[in-house]
Amino acid sequence: MRTGFIIVGCFAAGCVAGRCGWLPASVTADTGAWTAGALYVLMVAVGISLGSDRKLREILRSVRPRLLLVPLATIAGTLAATALASLFIARWGLPECMAVGSGFCYYSLSSILITELAAPALGVQAATELGTVALMANLIRELLVMLTASFMVRRFGRLAPICAGGASTLDTTLPMIIRYSGKDMAFIAIFHAIMVDFSVPFFVSVFCSMI
Repeated sequence: MRTGFIIVGCFAAGCVAGRCGWLPASVTADTGAWTAGALYVLMVAVGISLGSDRKLREILRSVRPRLLLVPLATIAGTLAATALASLFIARWGLPECMAVGSGFCYYSLSSILITELAAPALGVQAATELGTVALMANLIRELLVMLTASFMVRRFGRLAPICAGGASTLDTTLPMIIRYSGKDMAFIAIFHAIMVDFSVPFFVSVFCSMI
């Protein structure tokens, strides 16, 4: 839990620094490159951790074909929960809410897609607002996994943080999953994220076309 708060604290510090203009222009001019670089370093560190484990062969043998159903469970569960949540949201209808849920924690891609695809039906301003909702909703989902991964494992099992993490289990939430679910879940988490990643453009496009 403490690690999760540290991560959220760093995120908040970055928001404040960016808002107040405390960072050099070279950083703020291309934040995407800095973010990608940080993620690459993270993946290298995770790879070193896994590769140096002498039980790696045993971990690989522990993966079972039935666990490949995890991405399907994530997608089905997210869409079902989003459809239910749309009943209590007056501002947006079912297609809009389903498009937001279809981000599966891939907030950067889903927010851009929604803003562009929903503009013809909603107008630029409303589409931008919906894209912002997608950004914040999927970012909050990712942060919740970081904060509550240990609780999820204790209460719902080792696969819970993976399903909750959506597309983020390939990078940002992977260290938490390895820490609390175990290193043998790392390959499942990576495969899960890749499958979910591929589904985001498809589902977002489908639901935006229904608006």
